[in-house]
Amino acid sequence: MTETVSLPLGERELIIETGKIAKQAEGAVWLRYGDSVVLVTACSSSPREGTNFLPLTCDYREYTYAAGKIPGGFFKREGRPTEKEILSSRLMDRPIRPLFPEGYRNDTQVMAMVLSAEPDMNQDVLGICGAGAALYISPIPFQHALAAVRVGLIDGNFVVNPRLSELQRSSLNLIVAGTDEAIVMVEAGARGVSEEKMVEALEFGHNAIKQITAAIKELGARIKATKRTVEPPAFDADVDKKVVQSARDKIKEALNTTGKLASEQRMDEVKEEILALFPEEEPEKQVLASRSFERLKESIFREQVLKEKRRPDGRAFDQIRAITTEVGLLPRTHGSALFTRGETQALVTVTLGTSEDEQRMEDLAGESTKRFMLHYNFPPFSVGETGPLRGPGRREIGHGALAERAITSVLPAEDLFPYTIRVVSDILESNGSSSMATVCGGILALEDAGVPITTPIAGIAMGLIKEGDEFCVLSDIAGFEDHYGDMDFKVAGSAEGITALQMDIKITGVDPAILRQALQQARDGRLFILGKMNETMTEPRPAISVYAPRILTLRIPTEKIGAVIGPGGKIIRGIIEQTGVKIDSEDDGTVKIFSVDSEAAERATRMVSELAAVAEVGK
Repeated sequence: MTETVSLPLGERELIIETGKIAKQAEGAVWLRYGDSVVLVTACSSSPREGTNFLPLTCDYREYTYAAGKIPGGFFKREGRPTEKEILSSRLMDRPIRPLFPEGYRNDTQVMAMVLSAEPDMNQDVLGICGAGAALYISPIPFQHALAAVRVGLIDGNFVVNPRLSELQRSSLNLIVAGTDEAIVMVEAGARGVSEEKMVEALEFGHNAIKQITAAIKELGARIKATKRTVEPPAFDADVDKKVVQSARDKIKEALNTTGKLASEQRMDEVKEEILALFPEEEPEKQVLASRSFERLKESIFREQVLKEKRRPDGRAFDQIRAITTEVGLLPRTHGSALFTRGETQALVTVTLGTSEDEQRMEDLAGESTKRFMLHYNFPPFSVGETGPLRGPGRREIGHGALAERAITSVLPAEDLFPYTIRVVSDILESNGSSSMATVCGGILALEDAGVPITTPIAGIAMGLIKEGDEFCVLSDIAGFEDHYGDMDFKVAGSAEGITALQMDIKITGVDPAILRQALQQARDGRLFILGKMNETMTEPRPAISVYAPRILTLRIPTEKIGAVIGPGGKIIRGIIEQTGVKIDSEDDGTVKIFSVDSEAAERATRMVSELAAVAEVGK
């Protein structure tokens, strides 16, 4: 039986339907928003034995037929996921993962298929809404109605799900996901938006979310799915008591040991000592003891922060780890920087190229080019481990996209700086917040490369420990605090405002008061980090590297384009052969000359100018 709910949302109507399509899936919803249609399904299988994590997979796919196109390339069919699809899959995963019940270990897959795409719209938020709806109406033990919206800030007004064309003039591109009770995930790019305006945007988005979750709950009430129960993890009171009595003091000592590797090594030694108290002939007790040990470790950390007001490394809640910066350490690169904050270190390089180096992309919205790219690499040695070197995973792509979004808004306009820019961040050490170290190192490397950024920015990761009404917000969280805390809240921006935001939580939501405090504390930390960065670079270098290509731009009368090109391109080829430069001319009379040799570029510019000169009486 088909069930449908609908509601007005922004300029369009959102329709959610179930019972007609993909009926063998445990949960399936058909979402229509304007001319966009997305099918989202949810399925699960039996529990994975021996796992201590949620085996959840989220996949978002865009089919070219949705936009009336045939795929390019030799095979003429969709292949591996694009970067946009990977980022959209992460957007689905992040808000639903913390809402599954504790102890749920069933393999679960959520799939979103874009079947029809309105050209001037991004369908990613429909994937999140569909994931929340499909899980809510299914037998899978997911009890929360979850939805998401995109919020723009255009001419001082907030807009729900703005069109792609509207986002071009929006100072904010915010995706917020949540339940009717609280916000659970945030992803944003901005152009110097203030902290207070960002909180207003989050509240505006949450109000829109409540309308969608009400519709999802209505749909769930009609379906009346019987939710499967989740067996709580096995627990043995005697084993737990023995672990607590034997390990508490040792865990606290290991937790407060100076240095990440030393602390981890001591913690591993303590765990081995505790597990050795239980006979090998009773492996089930060793498993139970291991679980008790992990629970105790988390409990001690959280208790120490909330009750004793003490972090494992002894810092105050708003204190930033020691920072060192260095630029120009790689002589043949166009720009380089080494940014170290505590035990997190990023080596960031900048390479400048011409328009021929722009990334060419094609998606459902059409073809486009990209003149700024940021690539993030996380080799296993950065955390003292071994591992195969493969292509970038979802995490690396996501971290790179966040840092790229943070920096994009402070790059110079193309007519002022007509270069293609590639930034590469290699993480050499990691103990929390490597993506924000990438932002800081990226800005220093851009300044070292002579890129005239509009203003320097910095990034910081904030954490949260919350028990009931009591909470603590932590600045510049380390890896342990990220792992056992309740929130990872990354904020990047300048002294004036925010350029990027990302929030993930492990609890069922956070209220605006906590977000407001976290944003203000992040601003204080950001200003401190900017001060440290300014000790090394206060402004971009006055000139680009001698190894970078020179790009000279001139405008000639359109009627002179033919004179410069010549019959069959003879004249322009002659200039290229004589000077060794590359020349690109456009229909509006813009001529770009590229060369690593500045003298050759100047010579070619003079030759083009002479050919395009307009005759004047007396000259």
